[in-house]
Amino acid sequence: MLRESVKAHLIPPETHFRWRSGEITRLESFTDAVFAFAVTLLVVSLEVPRTFSELAATMKGFVAFGVCFAILTWVWFHHYLFSRRFGLQTVHAISLNALLLFVVLFYVYPLKFLFTLFVGEITATVPRQTLDAMITQAQVPQLFVVYCLGYIAVFVILGLLNLHAYRLRETLGLDDYETLATRHSVLTHFGYALVGVLAMLAALLLPRQLTGVAGLVFFLNAVVGWGLGATFRRRAQRILAQRAAPAVATAA
Repeated sequence: MLRESVKAHLIPPETHFRWRSGEITRLESFTDAVFAFAVTLLVVSLEVPRTFSELAATMKGFVAFGVCFAILTWVWFHHYLFSRRFGLQTVHAISLNALLLFVVLFYVYPLKFLFTLFVGEITATVPRQTLDAMITQAQVPQLFVVYCLGYIAVFVILGLLNLHAYRLRETLGLDDYETLATRHSVLTHFGYALVGVLAMLAALLLPRQLTGVAGLVFFLNAVVGWGLGATFRRRAQRILAQRAAPAVATAA
């Protein structure tokens, strides 16, 4: 009993969504290992600096590393939430999970390269001649397209994973609130993917000197998250209110 109580405090489930996954599965362990390896590939330098100059040069890359780390953590959390909520071990779920890991590993180097350039440009921590040697103006749209394709793939796969769970809602025994939350996850992930499509189109259609402006399109993620979140909260409140009404009537 004590062990179960401690576990409940260490990993608190969602208030109104019953987590159907039990112990950590081999699939989740494998996924965590792959994400950990992906983070390792982001490390600024695998060698310990031997001089202060080397340390200073390494520290300049920490901002880009932090941004990339935050993005990978964001993706990992979405996958973690899916795994804990549903605990699916179907062939379809395993196949999509494997595809997600493949994309994440491929996604690491374009992610690191892009944000090294971006952070180096806006903070002036990377010399101009180094930036010019890393990429030409004509190659910037191509880099942005590669990044967008990886971004789109990640959120399409996450959307498909949640869509798979939504289709199995009766088998999983999802109640009204859980069904609504799952549908919200599907729409949110596909919405993020759509933002990636818009950003990619902007990079392809805008003049080369304005390609960087396409990055601003990703701020639409905030609009997608806020809009879908507001709709979800209104509907969720109605469901929870209806659920509470019989209990109030009974108590009266």
